[in-house]
Amino acid sequence: MAGSLLHGYRPLESRPVSVDALILIRQEWDDGHRRLEAERTDALRYQTLVRQVELVIDELRKQVGQTFTLRELADAYRDADRWARATVEERAPSRGWPRDLSLVLAAAFYAYQRGATDYLQ
Repeated sequence: MAGSLLHGYRPLESRPVSVDALILIRQEWDDGHRRLEAERTDALRYQTLVRQVELVIDELRKQVGQTFTLRELADAYRDADRWARATVEERAPSRGWPRDLSLVLAAAFYAYQRGATDYLQ
């Protein structure tokens, strides 16, 4: 069936985030926040990570805007590795930064989720 779409098939990127997936994603964000806070004992490393988180949040504003739901944010998280990697690499690379990207990304989404229209639900 090359060249044709299967009936009812939608690419992963356009599938809505399920409730279960949203719960797991938010747990990942919580874990990223905890891991970031655990780095406070190393002031220089913590400052570097916070700077990277701030840059990712700035880019996140451009990606999802200021009015969004948790599901929309979770959907943006699916593709975030690509643009977050470019953002950190261009604007705030540090020694070993690729190793920290998942922490930075999760911590940024953790912080940004508070702006979701359905955050308290």
